[in-house]
Amino acid sequence: MPEAAGSTAVHIQVANDVIGAIAGMAALEVEGVHSMSGGIVEGIAQVLGRRQLSRGVHVEVDGRDVSLDLFVVMDYGARIPEVAERVQANVKAQVENMTGLTVDAVNIHVQGVWMPAGRGEGAAPPAKSRPAEGN
Repeated sequence: MPEAAGSTAVHIQVANDVIGAIAGMAALEVEGVHSMSGGIVEGIAQVLGRRQLSRGVHVEVDGRDVSLDLFVVMDYGARIPEVAERVQANVKAQVENMTGLTVDAVNIHVQGVWMPAGRGEGAAPPAKSRPAEGN
């Protein structure tokens, strides 16, 4: 008996690097995220000229369930808990929408804070708005 149209079973497997790239780009869409932090191995790959879109993302897949660890650098002044919640929501939505997989966890690891030029070490402290008590 012929199969009905649309009933053909299709198996699609999405590579971990693809899931990582989707998650990384979704994280970077959120205001307050400066960059992804890839660690030493990915730093070497970057020096060698290899651009890795899944940089700073660790992916674990168990069947149709995905767990993600994102290693991020936040912008100075960003409210880290709020930005992290927005990153979790955006990453979950984008990965599920684009892959059809179920995201069980999006763990955010803040690896640093990006300081604009002139605000880092050696910069003059901001002027005080009022003198300290007792002066």
